[in-house]
Amino acid sequence: MRTVVKSLFSVAMSLVLLTGCSSGTSTTGSSQPGQPAQPGTSETKPAGNTELSFFYPVAVGGPLTKIVDGMAEEFNKENPGITVKPVYTGSYQDTTTKIQAAVQGKTPPDVAVMLSTELHTMMDMNAILPLDEFIAKDGGNEYVKDFFPGFLANSQVDGKTYSIPFQRSTIVLYYNKAAFKEVGLDPEKPPTTWDEMAEYAAKLTKDGRWGIEIPSSGFTYWMYQALALQNGKNLMTEDGKKVFFDTPENVEALQYWVDLAKKHKAMPEGVIEWATVPSDFLEGKTAMMFHTTGNLTNVKNNAKFDFGVAFLPAKKNYGSPTGGGNFYMFKGTDEKKQEAAWKFIRFMTEPKRAAQWSIDTGYVATRKSAYEEEIMKQYVKDFPAAAVARDQLEYGHAEFSTHNNGKVTKALNDNLQAVLTGKADAAAALKKAQEEADKVLASFNK
Repeated sequence: MRTVVKSLFSVAMSLVLLTGCSSGTSTTGSSQPGQPAQPGTSETKPAGNTELSFFYPVAVGGPLTKIVDGMAEEFNKENPGITVKPVYTGSYQDTTTKIQAAVQGKTPPDVAVMLSTELHTMMDMNAILPLDEFIAKDGGNEYVKDFFPGFLANSQVDGKTYSIPFQRSTIVLYYNKAAFKEVGLDPEKPPTTWDEMAEYAAKLTKDGRWGIEIPSSGFTYWMYQALALQNGKNLMTEDGKKVFFDTPENVEALQYWVDLAKKHKAMPEGVIEWATVPSDFLEGKTAMMFHTTGNLTNVKNNAKFDFGVAFLPAKKNYGSPTGGGNFYMFKGTDEKKQEAAWKFIRFMTEPKRAAQWSIDTGYVATRKSAYEEEIMKQYVKDFPAAAVARDQLEYGHAEFSTHNNGKVTKALNDNLQAVLTGKADAAAALKKAQEEADKVLASFNK
């Protein structure tokens, strides 16, 4: 396993690219002039070799390609009859679009990392393989039970497993301890309630610095779901057939988000870009931020001040949706490739490898046993913040996902944006989003 390059540019860019804020064209891993041939080219391919196309959501040239390339090379060396060829497919959204096109064109990838929330959509397309037969032959229930239940929630339907958790996350609160000290707040006591968060954010706000930033572009629904969960009401049913956007609890959650800017004057009004929030935090332009734990390594490596990481504050209870990508396998590939793809998934999710991936990126190691690995034990001992997102999984819920997920999510995001930019009020916008989603989901509730 190669260790991630620890520079401001590389790690910050890796987060931007992983979270779907950039695009890129695909590559097949072919060598460039003057460079040695890559695994899988005609110069290195052994006779009888099984080649696997591996779609991975990051733009070409991003720093995470170095890590993924290294992992693929390691697998290829350990499995001389198989060559995994990473294909870097841009953002998560780009990746889903390319996979849907490939499936419709009857040329699906052999294995892919795609948002866990695409599960219902992929099932509706009859595109993905249930993995239970592979699991039964290779570790059975002991393998599956080792994954945190919060991550399996977006991986299983009706008792069947359709994807394997890989780069997963929760949303956490990052806060600047130096800024806390500056305004007389205890740097070891982050806000634990909505009231405290609003109070602290207002106190931390000054010229050139906001008290808090919650990104409102890119993954708007994700941030909103976190607030909804904290107020006691999720946004959808587990089967993805019904949504609950306009309940009193969820209207209140959205209004609280709006009030942080308009009432408390502690957050910028209008759109707050997903990719700029971590930069604002590192540059001291905001004292607190909601963001993915996948940003943890970036902050750890580049913050010039002491910082803390905490659970998201509660209204009625703690709560965060999970997030991130899972491994999927697709129908329409031959049996030999399916067996090889499963072998690759098992390799990529081995406990020690999951631990190293978490250390390198900040994502939560998806298997409980990864936290028993010595490298992870030492890392958490030296950097306790690495355990916060894992511990918050006790209050974690499946990320927002429904049938026809793209249309339903767009209906929600568009109406959330209207409220956050001052074009609509919370109750009216969420009622509209509810009506739009109900129409999209009507055929699934007959």
